[in-house]
Amino acid sequence: MNTFRLVILTPDKKLFDDQVIQLTARTTEGDVGILAGHIRYVAILKTGALTVKLENGDMKKAAIAGGVLKVSDDKTSVLVTAGEWAEEIDPDWAERSRQDAMAKIEAFQNEPDRLERANLKLQRALNRLQVSGRSTGQIIPPVKKKK
Repeated sequence: MNTFRLVILTPDKKLFDDQVIQLTARTTEGDVGILAGHIRYVAILKTGALTVKLENGDMKKAAIAGGVLKVSDDKTSVLVTAGEWAEEIDPDWAERSRQDAMAKIEAFQNEPDRLERANLKLQRALNRLQVSGRSTGQIIPPVKKKK
């Protein structure tokens, strides 16, 4: 199968740089799949899972917290706010983060900015739990804004 170079960067590190067969990611417009020879493309990534099909056919999954995807002629670049492979996720820490976010959501009902940050924290925690294979099945509550 044809491959292409994929580079995944976070502010702290290079998460990945190698040839791959396919990349699947969640954008603000929906899920997108990238194969070798894809047209030039740029998209904003949402918090979610990013899946890579390696040259040997193995699949690798990462939890990402938003970013940008850029497909150019010579490579595909993914720049994310935060990202980690499923096997690197500590599910216990992610669960504690989920519980902390839920408590903050309850406490910040009358503070729209803090409530929004708490909801983002909850989204990241739920994503990490899902990618790690320890999903709670919990639905992310909408941000309630005061008028």
